[in-house]
Amino acid sequence: MGCGAKLGFLFILVAIASFFAPAAESAVASIDLGSESLKVAVVNLKPGQSPISIAINEMSKRKSPSLVAFHSGNRLLGEEAAGIAARYPDKVFSQVRDMIGKPYGHVKSLLDSQYLPFDLVEDSRGSVGIRIDGGATVYSPEELLAMVLSYAMGLAESHARVPVKDVVISVPPYFGQAERKAVMQAAQLAGINVLALINEHSGAALQYGIDKDFSNESRHVIIYDMGSGSTYAALVYFSAYNTKEFGKTVSVNQFQVKDVRWNPELGGQTMELRLVEYFADEFNKQLGNGVDVRKSPKAMAKLKKQVKRTKEILSANTAAPISVESLYDDIDFRSTISREKFEELCGDLWEQSLVPLKELLKHSGLKIDEIYAVELIGGATRVPKLQAMLQEFLGRKDLDKHLDADEATVLGASLHAANLSDGIKLNRKLGMIDGSSYGFLVDFDGPELVKDEKIDLQLVPRMKKLPSKMFRSIKHDKDFEVSLRYENDLPPGTSSSKFAQFSISGLTEASGKYSTRNISAPIKANLHFSLSRSGIISLDRAEAVIEITEWVEVPKKNITVDTNSAEPLNSSAEASPENSSVEGNGNLTAEGDAKNSKSIEEEQSDTEVNTEKVLKKKTFRVPLKVVDKFTGPGKVLSKDALSEAKLRLEELNKKDAERRKTAELKNNLEEYIYSTREKLEDSLEIAQVSTEQERQIFSEKLSEVQDWLYTDGEDASASEFKERLDLLKAIGDPIFFRLNELKERPTSCEYAQIYLSELQQIVSNWEKNKPWLPKDRIDEVLTEAEKVKTWLDQKETLQKKTPDFDAPAFTSAEVYLKVSKLQDKVASVNRIPKPKPKIEKPPKEESQSKENTTDASNSASEKPAPEEQSTSQSDQPTEKPAEPADQTNTSGDENTEPHDEL
Repeated sequence: MGCGAKLGFLFILVAIASFFAPAAESAVASIDLGSESLKVAVVNLKPGQSPISIAINEMSKRKSPSLVAFHSGNRLLGEEAAGIAARYPDKVFSQVRDMIGKPYGHVKSLLDSQYLPFDLVEDSRGSVGIRIDGGATVYSPEELLAMVLSYAMGLAESHARVPVKDVVISVPPYFGQAERKAVMQAAQLAGINVLALINEHSGAALQYGIDKDFSNESRHVIIYDMGSGSTYAALVYFSAYNTKEFGKTVSVNQFQVKDVRWNPELGGQTMELRLVEYFADEFNKQLGNGVDVRKSPKAMAKLKKQVKRTKEILSANTAAPISVESLYDDIDFRSTISREKFEELCGDLWEQSLVPLKELLKHSGLKIDEIYAVELIGGATRVPKLQAMLQEFLGRKDLDKHLDADEATVLGASLHAANLSDGIKLNRKLGMIDGSSYGFLVDFDGPELVKDEKIDLQLVPRMKKLPSKMFRSIKHDKDFEVSLRYENDLPPGTSSSKFAQFSISGLTEASGKYSTRNISAPIKANLHFSLSRSGIISLDRAEAVIEITEWVEVPKKNITVDTNSAEPLNSSAEASPENSSVEGNGNLTAEGDAKNSKSIEEEQSDTEVNTEKVLKKKTFRVPLKVVDKFTGPGKVLSKDALSEAKLRLEELNKKDAERRKTAELKNNLEEYIYSTREKLEDSLEIAQVSTEQERQIFSEKLSEVQDWLYTDGEDASASEFKERLDLLKAIGDPIFFRLNELKERPTSCEYAQIYLSELQQIVSNWEKNKPWLPKDRIDEVLTEAEKVKTWLDQKETLQKKTPDFDAPAFTSAEVYLKVSKLQDKVASVNRIPKPKPKIEKPPKEESQSKENTTDASNSASEKPAPEEQSTSQSDQPTEKPAEPADQTNTSGDENTEPHDEL
């Protein structure tokens, strides 16, 4: 591979703790967004946590439903929405990922085929809108997807325990421009910073190659993924190259996605629908009377839920039962199906499952034996018949299953997120090159625009490296339009190949303005495109290029001209900085020539110099205005629609937060009632610290609040739950405080007495080993200790006269506070350092030389050091064994042992 290609690699790094460089606490995440479910992975360098891990949801599951529900005025997400899906199928919205960027008709057909009874409308773009609350509110697919992404980010932050804003989202390779832009806009609505979109197969390839060494052998690997709603096969080439790092030659692994082929309508759901149709027919026959269970959305939701379980059982067994309680009109349905029958029902699907593989091999020119491995991912690849078909086609006894079928993509995407984020630092490298799943063409349209056959209409070939920049130039002098379209294949559900249209203005005005000048070449319009690492193409800017030839006076140069090497006078100077300028807002500037002119004038003012006229070419670049004019189902939300959507989502978020707070307070109230009632009934000590009347009043109030909780309190607000909890605590807290003091107060008093007795030993050690301590400070400590002892004796005497059901005469907290203040005084005295001995310098003699005086001075100043060190060392062995009880005065004194303070 060439040097330039190597530099084009994105460096993705190994997900092992030892390979992570130390970094500040930060976290990034990845989301594997599926049709039915999602997975979230977190990269977090927080100590005590695995650097890369799967975030679990509120049900402790590693995979979460991609669902949004609206029920009883509340919005439900994830597992909460899944909990009501069978009962309210018209209020729980699934397949959100597959609605975005699609025409209304395509989405309607998809949902009808899956018996999803959503209330749909066609919006102004020709896309779909989802009505809730009887049509009072209509949400766009981008808004629903934003809710799903917010739920996913909530799981990430709950798992990481730090804010997570940066994320990489995986998408299917067949996602077109409309879908990719819609995902980015949904993330924007959710307040998420998307570092990049990554194709699912690239995430899996990262996970595959992250722990392998390709320095001795390159290999072709096929990633085969059959998920819930689609199937694809990607050809990935893994290899290695040598590079210099810190003066050493090192081998770096790399991979490149060579091709990808797909079937967007074949997946696990397709097989499940075959079973749904089979069991629906069977139930209709059992019921008779011409009843069709398919007309009942609730019945079909129940049936689909059980069919999913039945299919999973068939993957490990040759037969499986199905049982649905009250499937229709309170009639139960029970049946069984064999694996053989299931395979027969899906007979045509098995051959379809091989098509992406066959197309991949056909277009790559590779033979099956040249493929090192075919890695299977996706939940539907667990179906035994599919595996048998793949084995037969590949001629292999065993299939490659080194990757986790469910989590390979999200884990690989998290590596990509770590690499792109500024807050994560990694070391070992794995190069990655992915390509555009579609080829793109560019078209030009405008008045008097002649189609130039030299203009390459193919802007982006299929599998063009991500990211890339492109440039196109056309000779034209009037405003025109540019459109982009798919080259061959279209994304699923797309009816038109055109996906972008721009008007380019300002060219007519610029051409007219400079028409009186000596224009030496046809006016051109330069268009600059970019293809992002997310696979999204954009027109970044446009400019008019105008070349003018003019005679300019320059100083005559007295040099010999070599006619053989002389350049023509009208040679292009477009690339020269002196001869080019940028014109903004229609103002003509020629910065380079202005400088030259100024230089000439200065020379002429100093010395008369002969001049001559030469023909020079100037190039002016005028920025052109680019306006997006595309309309249709693939158009992103307008600024106004986006602002309105943000406000609606913010209101929903506030409402959800209030609902969570209400639920938490309700649970706290319920827990308090049950735990308190249990203590009142079972604890004998409660009777010791409370009167019979107190307990009776408290018990009655508990019953009263409990009755309210399950009647009027069902729909109460957060403030009402808090009000009643505070009411109960006002009665119960004094009782439980006295109960706690009954246990804690004797412990605190014992602690104080022990310390007061130890203090006498501490003072004794001071007098013996630290005679320099001021007597007044020691007396101050003893006086304070006597005060504490007197106070404690008085309070204990008073407490003996106080009934346990009355407020205590003193508390354990007061005791600990008194002792703590005393310990602070002791520590303060203990830290007083030993004063340095005064050293008298001998008188200077006049007869001594300057050098002797210096030597004597140095000798005198150094002499006490050994004495001080000796004194310090002699104190340590004396004090340490002599003060075993001085455990509080360790602050600043190494000669005492630590004391267990509160």
